[in-house]
Amino acid sequence: MTSALYGRRPLQYEETEEREGDDMSAQSFGCDFGTSSIKIYSRESDTIYCEKNMVAIEEKKGMIAYGNEAFDMHEKAPSNIEVLYPMSFGTVASITYMQQFLRSFLEERTKGSLKGAEFIVALPTDVQDRVFTTLIHGTGIKTKNVELIDKPVAAGLGLGLDVTQAQGVMLVDVGADTTEISILSLGGTVTSKLIKNGGNKIDEAISSAIRREYGYFIGNKTAEILKNELGYQPGDTTTKREICGRNMALGLPALLEITADFVANAIAEQLKAIVDAIKMILERTPPELGVDIIRNGIFLTGGVANLKGLDGLIADATNIKVNLVDKPEECVARGLERVIKEKQFRSLTFVTKEQDYK
Repeated sequence: MTSALYGRRPLQYEETEEREGDDMSAQSFGCDFGTSSIKIYSRESDTIYCEKNMVAIEEKKGMIAYGNEAFDMHEKAPSNIEVLYPMSFGTVASITYMQQFLRSFLEERTKGSLKGAEFIVALPTDVQDRVFTTLIHGTGIKTKNVELIDKPVAAGLGLGLDVTQAQGVMLVDVGADTTEISILSLGGTVTSKLIKNGGNKIDEAISSAIRREYGYFIGNKTAEILKNELGYQPGDTTTKREICGRNMALGLPALLEITADFVANAIAEQLKAIVDAIKMILERTPPELGVDIIRNGIFLTGGVANLKGLDGLIADATNIKVNLVDKPEECVARGLERVIKEKQFRSLTFVTKEQDYK
């Protein structure tokens, strides 16, 4: 992916100077549209809001719930209510529902008018920049401007790093649908790779393994619980978790005990794909930047970054230390907060011509 440094059109300085005099009461939002959850920083409340990125759609009525409320309906709703993710693999799967979600979300959490609000949106690798510009404008909110910033750059800022320096920084963002691996330097992305492998595929691997081995069917939420609680701990047969699933032979609900070792074996292939992609990017990294990465380590971000054992697996495979951070799922949103508050980072944003999303 290119960056403001390598070809994207940077925001013009006359616009930046105008913003320097902006009233702090003006609405400013930093948006990280993840597949599993949406994180939005609001300057008005100086708060990062995090909600499940799901909507509940009822026949003939349209959207009846969004966010955490819709997530609570997931796998429990009757046939006339569809619960879905409006985002998929880092891009917009349903622009209409994502626009409805965003507008409802912002109106519920802001005191004043949204007219004249400015938006800064984190743009994932390999996603067209016009997608999110069109998304914001299509909400009906009369925005002041919509700016974009490369998602890895925002994540680096959220880690507290000054990504504008001539220093190599390696980020591995493990999300729900994708894992984004990036090398940053001088405010831009030197090299990056996005693979369609993340928390959801890990959950699917756990569900499939239980179905094959025990003949039990479990839901996505149960698989996610096993992933979060047991993680990757090969050889650990003492740590266990009791779950409820459906015995496929009897067709009845029943309890089942799953060990950490079983989960580790089930997800090993998915984690190997992530590790292999990291090694591939390291092989492409210029030696001068490689020295910085060895010195500073690899930074894990994203909602799956805290998976037990993942940091050790990456460290063993690369011989490079791995840094875990507090609330890694909020790194990008914290970076967007810095862009909104700290003028020196506004040059990292860029704008694009609005174009209909198809």
